[in-house]
Amino acid sequence: MPAYINGIALVSAFVVALVSMPLVIKLAFRLGAIDRPNQRKVHAKPMPRMGGMAIFLAFILVMTCVVRVSGPFLGMIYGAIIIFVVGLLDDIWQLSAWVKLVGQIIAAVVAIYFGVVVQFMTNPFDGFIDLGLLSIPVTMLWIVGVTNAVNLIDGLDGLAAGVSGIAAISLGIVALLQGQSAVALAAFVLVAAILGFLPYNFYPARTFMGDSGSNLLGFLLACLAILGTAKSAALISLFIPIVILGIPIFDTFFAIIRRIHNKAPIFRPDKDHLHHRLMAMGMSHRRSVFIIYGISAFFSAVAVALTFITSPKATLVLAILLLIVILGARKIGMVSGDHTVNPQMAKPVKTRNVEL
Repeated sequence: MPAYINGIALVSAFVVALVSMPLVIKLAFRLGAIDRPNQRKVHAKPMPRMGGMAIFLAFILVMTCVVRVSGPFLGMIYGAIIIFVVGLLDDIWQLSAWVKLVGQIIAAVVAIYFGVVVQFMTNPFDGFIDLGLLSIPVTMLWIVGVTNAVNLIDGLDGLAAGVSGIAAISLGIVALLQGQSAVALAAFVLVAAILGFLPYNFYPARTFMGDSGSNLLGFLLACLAILGTAKSAALISLFIPIVILGIPIFDTFFAIIRRIHNKAPIFRPDKDHLHHRLMAMGMSHRRSVFIIYGISAFFSAVAVALTFITSPKATLVLAILLLIVILGARKIGMVSGDHTVNPQMAKPVKTRNVEL
């Protein structure tokens, strides 16, 4: 595809998201898609939570009008429509967790049907493991898992959008390095749509993306990660999406470990996610977001670097990275749920069952 067409696609995605945001905010108030403050949340006033619609419109319009969509990309688009609609209904009417899960599974099934499938996994001792019939459940677990992981980090203004944007940039770069130009373009279109949304979402936010946005971003990132490495012969490439999406994946992993450790239901929300712990340590809202951006960018840089080094060295890098993550998580209380707070903070961090 000519470079000027790619440029038009990126500019169009940014403009559509940016221009549509004021209309989306008005529509959110009219439909009642409002996020009201409570003890688990950090905002102090009712906020419209349907901003994901701007990202959705920008991505879908550009991908269908500027880019030729077929095969697995068509499955990704159809799945994105399903995941967005379910998220939008939740933003308006607060669906149950099980209804949302069913919607996510349906979206994943559609993507899988059109060819968005993990065909193999890394054998840590030698080569690859052909998943065969297991490819479908593994792909399902990946898509649904990443979708929910991105949703879980959507706790501060601009956090989920920024982290997703950094991840999408990295996926785009890796896709280019592996000759997947179509995947790279889709990833960069998503980045442009996020950049059009961020001015309205960065602290102090005028709108939240809602489940319609966070679930959409998680779903698209999961699909792009599969498509970007599907044809790679490099052993270490199968770890690259996990490293790129390290923030949401590890945050979700430690949330599960923490709740098991505390003998609490796995799906019960708490206030010990990474962004909560940083603020409990005395970090400001904006500084907490920038710190997590930095960590995400570090993970992404490591992931890109992994494409240039041999498997033995890459394995050592991954082991060191994992050790750093575990030690860091234990230090700030993400593993056990240490509720130590800075005495200068007005309120202690509390756990309360409010929402998923």
